[in-house]
Amino acid sequence: MNPEEQHSGEAIYQGDASFAPYALSVSSPPIAAIDKRQLSAVAVEAMTYQAQQQMDLLRKQAELIMEQVRAIERRLEVSRRIYEAGLPFEPVIGNVYYFYERKKGGHTISMVAPKEWGRSMPFAQCEAKVRLLADKTWELLPLED
Repeated sequence: MNPEEQHSGEAIYQGDASFAPYALSVSSPPIAAIDKRQLSAVAVEAMTYQAQQQMDLLRKQAELIMEQVRAIERRLEVSRRIYEAGLPFEPVIGNVYYFYERKKGGHTISMVAPKEWGRSMPFAQCEAKVRLLADKTWELLPLED
């Protein structure tokens, strides 16, 4: 009688014992049934956590990009206003200038800072401190008080 006939049609595992789908001896590690619902719940939780982290990172990157877009828009608006005001001299790339509102209307730029005018300030107010960039736009700089 061959081994297959002894077990009345049951298949006999004949591979490496460490890869057996069931315990082959009393000393084998226990093989427990897998709770597929728990396995699925853990997988969904891990997947959701990882996806949420990736989406949060992308949102932060999108916010940074939008802030950069807003900064460029502000720079273009200031640049447009400066060029519409007319330039009394040819500004030098990289130099700092001050954008003033004139007392009788209109605007101009000057190399003189508001504090340097003293009491003889000829303008209504200083609207911005700017630096001319290589692309001919004007970078807004913090205006000292």
